[in-house]
This record gives sequence, C-alpha cells and structure tokens, in this order.
Amino acid sequence: MRITVIGLGEAGSIYASALTDQGHTVTGYDPGPAPTPQGIERAGSATAAVEGAELVLVLTSASVGPAVAESVLDSLGEGIVYADCTSATPEAMRTMGATVEETGARFADVAILGPMNIGGATTDLIASGAGAALVERVCGPLGAHVEVLAGAPGEATARKLLRSTLMKPLASVVCEAVVAGRAAGVEAWVREQVAAQLTGGEELVDRFLNGTVKHAARRAQEVNSTAAYLDSLGVPNEMAKASEQTLRRLEANGRQG
Repeated sequence: MRITVIGLGEAGSIYASALTDQGHTVTGYDPGPAPTPQGIERAGSATAAVEGAELVLVLTSASVGPAVAESVLDSLGEGIVYADCTSATPEAMRTMGATVEETGARFADVAILGPMNIGGATTDLIASGAGAALVERVCGPLGAHVEVLAGAPGEATARKLLRSTLMKPLASVVCEAVVAGRAAGVEAWVREQVAAQLTGGEELVDRFLNGTVKHAARRAQEVNSTAAYLDSLGVPNEMAKASEQTLRRLEANGRQG
C-alpha cells in the first residue's frame, strides 16, 4: 500500500519505519529539519507527499492539523483515507472530517493512547470515522490494538481526552510525590508506594470514588498538611493544593460532581 506520513518527528518516524518494514511504500514530509527515516522517500511538500497515496497519516502537532488538511485538499479524492492522529479537540476533528470528505476521501480520527517512545508502533489506538477500518487493517499488523468506534470523527479524540483527565494529572501527581520523597530522603519508599497503589484494579477505582466523598473533609485537612510539609521541603506542590480545593468542593457539595 502507498502510505504518506506527514510529520517526521518521533511518532511520525516510528510509524514510517514500521510501515516500511511491513512492506508498504512510504512517502514522508516534514517542513522542518527532522531526519528522513531509512527507506522513506521524502517529498518536497505536503501536497506532493499525498499524491498517489491510499492512506495519509498526519502526525504533526494539533495546532497545525487543520492547516495541513486544507493544504492537501486538492490532492485528496475517492479511494484515499486521511487519518489525523493529532491531539486536536473533538470539534476540530469533526470540522476537518467534514472538509476532507467533501473531496470524496474518507476521514479517520485516530487517538494514540500512550507514549510512543515506550510502545512504539504497537501503542494502542482508537479510531472513528469512515476511514477507521483501514487504519485498523494497516496498524493492527504492526502490533497495535486498534479499537474502532462506530461513531463519527471526534469520538476517538473525545475518548483520548477523557483518558487524559486521569493520565495527565496522575503523571503530575507521581512526579510531585517522587520529588518530595527525594527531598525528604525516602525516594525509594515513595516509589514503592506509587507502584503498589497503581496495581489496585477496579477495587481501587471504587475506593477512590466512594471514599473520596465520604472522607472529603478529613482528606482535605490531610492534603493541607501535606502541602505545608512540601513547602517546608522547598518542593513545588501545585497538585496537592489543587487536590485540597477539589476535596473542599466535594465536602461542600456532598457528591462526586
């Protein structure tokens, strides 16, 4: 299959190389100085890169996604799947999808569920839109689990952003906790505590949901003391202070909303 990868940064290079290894003919494009992966033909423009492609994978930053789509519209048409793999908003995905499909091409909203520097091309994906099935057929053999949603473009990105409400604050909390442990001279112990808690499964989720509201007042005071202690260690503690605000709100409302 002839595949175009627009954006040859970390993610784009990983996919381009993996797809080449699978026997696909891959053309890449990046306006910046990103190196060209071995075996990839590099085009001089996004428009040239898309010409003749059966699948276009866009792996740029979300901020330029709409501009990239607009720039290649004249090269799109029947038989092409245009897959945006950026972290755009659901609304942006719906708008791009409508614009792309006016050309006769099929659009896919693709959400990458994890850091590619760890999982590489095997990182799990969620895809929605008319082109999602082709994304599954191409990326599945790379080792990725691709969940295809029945909904329109925007559905996959919405799932990713919902997941991010957990993963991004969680990562920030872990960073804050480990730095605090290091400052207190017990980093190894804090790391052990983090690892133990993150393997709690569904029971841990239920405990968080039920216990957080039930004990909001007590926990708010505990987090207040935590923030004060971290202040004394000289450790930034935005997440602890934010947790206290959330717990105070839950205490006042008496519910999880």
